This record gives sequence, C-alpha cells and structure tokens, in this order.
Amino acid sequence: MKRLRVLVLMHEDLVPPEQVNGHDLKSVAWRTEYDVVSALKKLGHDVHPLGVKSDLSVIHSAIDQWKPDIAFNLLEEFDGVAVYDQHVVSYLELLHMPYTGCNPRGLMLARDKVLTKKVLAFHRIPYPDFMEVPQGRSAKRPKQLTFPLIVKSVTEEASLGISQASIVEDDDKLSERVAFIHNSVGSGALVERYIEGRELYVGIIGNGQLQVLPVWELILDKLPDDAKRIATERVKWSGKYQQKYGITSREAEQLPEGKAHEIQDLAKRVYRALGLNGYARIDMRMDAEGQLYVLEANPNPQIAEDEDFADSAQETGYAYAELLQELLNVGLRWRPAKAA
Repeated sequence: MKRLRVLVLMHEDLVPPEQVNGHDLKSVAWRTEYDVVSALKKLGHDVHPLGVKSDLSVIHSAIDQWKPDIAFNLLEEFDGVAVYDQHVVSYLELLHMPYTGCNPRGLMLARDKVLTKKVLAFHRIPYPDFMEVPQGRSAKRPKQLTFPLIVKSVTEEASLGISQASIVEDDDKLSERVAFIHNSVGSGALVERYIEGRELYVGIIGNGQLQVLPVWELILDKLPDDAKRIATERVKWSGKYQQKYGITSREAEQLPEGKAHEIQDLAKRVYRALGLNGYARIDMRMDAEGQLYVLEANPNPQIAEDEDFADSAQETGYAYAELLQELLNVGLRWRPAKAA
C-alpha cells in the first residue's frame, strides 16, 4: 500500500486536540474527525487535519504548500450554510485535487429532498407522496395528500428539526409545524405522507462499479407505546435517550425471501439516478405489506467508527481502517471531467 499525504478537511471547531487524555472519545463533538485522523495515521499515511469555516484560501494554501495526494472530505457545511458544502467540492475539482466522497452535482441533487423526489419520479422509483412549502408561504394541502403526514426541512440533514411533533394529523398542526421549520430551522418545508413501518438503510461505495453493503435497520421497538417509530434528533444524537429506550441499529433480520436483494437493488438505482459517487447511504421505509419507499439519499454519511455505515461495512469484511482506505482508493479513481 502506497503511503499517501492526506489532507483531512473538517469544520474548524471540530479539529481534534493533539492530546485527548481526559476526553470521552465516544461523546466528544469531534469523534468522527478523531476516528478518521487516527485510523489514517495507523494505516501509515501522512495526515494533515485542516479546519475550514468561511475561507477557501486555507484550502488553497494547504494544497499549495503541503501538496497532498488526496483530500478526505469531512465538511458538511461552509460558512455555516449546509448547502455550500457542494461548492467546496467544486473548488477541489477546480484545483484538480482528488477527494473522498460525493461529487458536487450529486451533493446538490441529494441535499434538496424535493429535487431528489422529482428525479426519483422520472426513474419510477417509489417514494412517499409529498408537497413542498417554500419559506414565506403557507401550507395548502392538496386533498389527495392524506394524513398522517410528516414535516421536515427540505435541505437539512441529521434529523435536524425532526421530533414526535413532526408527525401531524390535521391541517392546523400541519400549518404549525411548517411554520416551525420555516422559522426555527430556516429552510423550506417538505411535507410527505408518513409511512408506518421499518426504517432501513443501505450503504453503497463506489463510482461506476458499486459495492452494496448489507441492509441495516434502525431498531425502535422499545420506544413508548404512543411514540411514532421515527428517527428524531433525540433518537439519532442523544446517548441518554438511546440507552433509555434501547435504540440501536443492526443488520435487518426476518426480511421476506428475496427482499434484501430487492432493497439493495433499489438503493443502487437511487445512487445512479442521482449521479452519486464515493459513498452514500440510502434511507427507506418498508410498510407492513413489504412495499418500499425511498425517503432520501445521504452522500458522505456519518463515517465515525461504530456508526451505521462502518458497522455495515464491517459485516462485509471491512475493518474500520480498511474501509477508510477503500474510500481513499475510490476517491483517487474518480475523474470529474469524465463524469458527465
């Protein structure tokens, strides 16, 4: 294995300290960044963590002075704006710098959940019925969009703005929740039919030739009886809440015969329809009749050790460091100029 010079791009507030003694590495905000940097160093690579906030010149200077072989992209925003992450990747391409993760066009298509659904519609990929309520407008529900509904941000990820109150049963609650997304999250609102069922994730790695990881499931069986089984902010990010209600994820069990292959095939169709590359996680729901609905695609998903993506990769034989090495290999093989 060739030793690489790896520039790891991360938010400037998430650069791990040189000394981590005294920190709980399972709960620190910079856990992903620490896991990636540590694993790359263990692989023998020369690693340079770079904090980025609102100045592209720090990236240009690091590339010019340090001359990395590849950038490992952990950025999820730029200048505090989530949808600007795609522009940083565009900048890397303009500098002819190889990088891990998804290309800018794929990031743009997947980040906008409404645009994602329009692309899926063209490819006849199933998704929940929906409507969009842009900021500054009120919710006018078409009659064919029936309750219960779930209200989300059009662009934000990581379940930002999602709670049990996100599921609404009447027009008054719908208006209230749309206003919450507009005012508190600061984005347009996506209103879609709530699908009661199992929450499934499928990880994919690759550019043209794809590796599909095992079907993974978010386990929410121990939530209170009156709680909807959805991935709220607390479900995803509160360790205390996860421990209290036994929230975990694992390889999906007791699927109908042939269903795992069907789910994986559907995930590949989504990945290709949106022009994704590098690595991504496709989120779906399966109802009691076995009907699948694609909820969204997540390019560059959470890549910390012991999280969903790394755990599912481990089931296919990738130790964590080997997974990161494969992401480097895939990034080095990507050729932006030929992508279209």
